[in-house]
Amino acid sequence: MTRKLFVTTALPYANAPFHIGHMMEYIQADIWVRFQRMVGSEVHFVCADDAHGAPIMIAAEKAGLTPQAFVAQIAAARQQYLAGFHIGFDNWHSTDAPENHELAQDIYRALRKHGLIAERTIEQFYDPVKGMFLPDRYIKGECPKCGAKDQYGDNCENCGAVYAPTDLKHPYSTLSGATPVMKSSEHYFFQLSSSRCVDFLKEWTNTPGRLQPEVLNKIKEWFATDELGHVGLNDWDISRDTPYFGIEIPDAPGKYFYVWLDAPVGYLASLKNLLDRQGAGFDAFMADPDVEQIHFIGKDIITFHTLFWPAMLHFSGRKVPNHIFVHGFLQLSGEKMSKSRGTGISPLKYLELGMNAEWMRYYIATKLSSKVEDIDFNPDDFMARVNSDLVGKYINIASRAAGFLTKRFGGVLSADLGVEGRVLLDGLRAHRADIEVLYEEREFGKALRETLLLADRVNEYVDQNKPWELAKLVGQEAVLHDVCSVCIEAFRLLTIYLKPVLPVLAAQVEAFLRIEPLRFADAARALGAHTIGGYQHLMQRVDAKQLEALLEPAQIELPPPGGEPIAPEIKVDDFAKIDLRIAKIVECSAVEGSTKLLRLTLDVGEGRMRNVFSGIQSAYEPAQLVGKFTVMVANLAPRKMKFGISEGMVLAASHADGKTHEAVDPGLYILEPWPGAKAGMRVR
Repeated sequence: MTRKLFVTTALPYANAPFHIGHMMEYIQADIWVRFQRMVGSEVHFVCADDAHGAPIMIAAEKAGLTPQAFVAQIAAARQQYLAGFHIGFDNWHSTDAPENHELAQDIYRALRKHGLIAERTIEQFYDPVKGMFLPDRYIKGECPKCGAKDQYGDNCENCGAVYAPTDLKHPYSTLSGATPVMKSSEHYFFQLSSSRCVDFLKEWTNTPGRLQPEVLNKIKEWFATDELGHVGLNDWDISRDTPYFGIEIPDAPGKYFYVWLDAPVGYLASLKNLLDRQGAGFDAFMADPDVEQIHFIGKDIITFHTLFWPAMLHFSGRKVPNHIFVHGFLQLSGEKMSKSRGTGISPLKYLELGMNAEWMRYYIATKLSSKVEDIDFNPDDFMARVNSDLVGKYINIASRAAGFLTKRFGGVLSADLGVEGRVLLDGLRAHRADIEVLYEEREFGKALRETLLLADRVNEYVDQNKPWELAKLVGQEAVLHDVCSVCIEAFRLLTIYLKPVLPVLAAQVEAFLRIEPLRFADAARALGAHTIGGYQHLMQRVDAKQLEALLEPAQIELPPPGGEPIAPEIKVDDFAKIDLRIAKIVECSAVEGSTKLLRLTLDVGEGRMRNVFSGIQSAYEPAQLVGKFTVMVANLAPRKMKFGISEGMVLAASHADGKTHEAVDPGLYILEPWPGAKAGMRVR
């Protein structure tokens, strides 16, 4: 019976181009899919852009685009990567497509009908300037443990402490610089902690063969019970408040699905879009018990795919995944790749340098196994595996024999092949079943090692029979014909075993041999007295200069600090003319009639108070500043303003354009001296 497979890779977030990690996952899945098709399986291989969420909404706003237009720009560049590395998805869609809106809402309604959706009031930080609730990543402040400034809302990069955003001291929004306030909101929760969900997930995860042993061991930790007997699964907050770019929750105005609810639904939406265009029935296909649903994902998103996703599907009456295949990360010479340090491999640069995409497909495949483990890209190893193994051992088999066949025998293969040749070929065919099993089990590295060992046998046969010497001997025409024909037949068999990894090269071989597209079943029969075409060299070796260029650290063009160049050089005497003093903010209030100014009453240690107007209203509430110390220019000539006289200038730091720049600084800051400084002290 023909296997029916529905296969996906993880949906990439639509806020950036593909990186090499994406390519590794897509190559792994593509190899497996191509193998399945070569053994006769019916495969639907789909993916989509993960298009929703606050980060995309905010990035689009900064770019001056709608979220839809921002995502469309990212999506438009996807095909050059996919085509460049020969990734054969049947469909590429988007989670913002109508199919996903419909399916996500249908699944939610079914979960609600089954009593697995709960409503609760929660309190969280709210940005009063942006008018939105803040995810943890958009809140910063002082670490409650060590006091380090500018730490994120969930953990401290300085001391490693983990905490809630509400634990931060002096928190601020990285979007506006404003101090967030606590605000209540009704949220919707998927009750993953219910006994129904727990019982189902325990059964589903423990089904033999569904998950890798490493993944199953990790999941068992999540099912551990505490001293009161409570399972460690928590209910899942699936809602977000407007403004939010996402799918609206039915009958809940101003509420949207959290991006991780609708993202995996995008697998179904992409398949539905494909089947609808083909005139096939999506519901009937998914209801077929013979259909296998398979996901390839990275180890960083196991939780969503092995807990939330199967539970959502099961309790909404849908098919659950048959397998979740998890892989590790790709490293460069044993180290994690870093975009900020300019170290790593750009897949687009790889293609632009003219490097053969199948070098990378082959090299990655040699490293892949069924285990959840990181793999390493080593430049020297890359060159050796491609040049010595792929070209030296495999490609050269054809190049050493094809010329004799076309020149001496009109390209017609011998039907006899000789006893020694037939024994060699039977040995190659005998490994077909083992190699099929290795591909099925995603042991690609072992499959390629097995194939290259067979190539070694063929090369030993060539070296023993030396066709280049046979061609010089009188009366050895028949032997030469047999030896060269054996080489071409062996080359065809090796190509079958390599085709899932090297689809374009295999197509070139098929054209050279003048045969139909190769399938694994073709290994069982010989070509016989078949006529082949003229041989064209099939693959070049890796050029060391290309590899060096690929791995050159990216020249990161940094913007001027703070958005503007450093001012012209001055002398010490020039600086000494500016009298900078520590000032205590005694009072602070808004200025009636101004949307920018705050009125500060400052003690500079003179025995009198100074009145200073400062344009920091967008970043600070007056109550925040009272009692704080700051730095001011004390010898600045008084300035008459319509609100009164300003007797100095408070120093503050901000980006040159006055806007929030999350990657550079989170807003506007008044300068604050180290604890212990006193009013009137001079800054030298």
